[in-house]
Amino acid sequence: MKKDDVELVRKAKLGDSKAYDKLILLYKDVVFSIVYRMVRNKQEAEDLTQEAFIKAYKSINSFNEDYAFSTWLFKIATNNCIDFFRKRKLKTYSMDESIKYKGDEIKQEYADPEPDVEYDLVAEERKKIIRTAIDQLPEKYRIVIEMRHQKEYSYEQISEDLELPLGTVKARIFRAREMLNKALRGKLF
Repeated sequence: MKKDDVELVRKAKLGDSKAYDKLILLYKDVVFSIVYRMVRNKQEAEDLTQEAFIKAYKSINSFNEDYAFSTWLFKIATNNCIDFFRKRKLKTYSMDESIKYKGDEIKQEYADPEPDVEYDLVAEERKKIIRTAIDQLPEKYRIVIEMRHQKEYSYEQISEDLELPLGTVKARIFRAREMLNKALRGKLF
């Protein structure tokens, strides 16, 4: 144990509150840091730090001077946080039980996390409608749209593969999207 700590602890054990105040000043920042890392809330950390020092003061006579005061104090602070979490445990409810609210009973309903058959059918139908619209585009627009959105080519790759200026590729993709937007208006759900 640090030499300063030994003397301060001995005085605190004899009832010297000023000696204990000095111990608090020495360790309050470190204890706060430990507690804050556990609770992640400044106000709660401040309260729990203060409680830890109060608990340590009340049991200072049980402290064994063969060990470091800081270790003993940190253990008190850590245990204090654990107690805090145990007390704060949230009340849980069964998912099957109804909830009583303003005299009424409300039955819980939960969405099925799995997509249903109808969702899959709608998605397939949308793909067919989009594919048909793409197939009806003039060839120069259909090719750039397929390269960009199905093959995921960059504008530069399309430009190189088709041996077209980059501006032409961008213009064709823009026009193709406009044509698709017009063709698909009101058909997708």
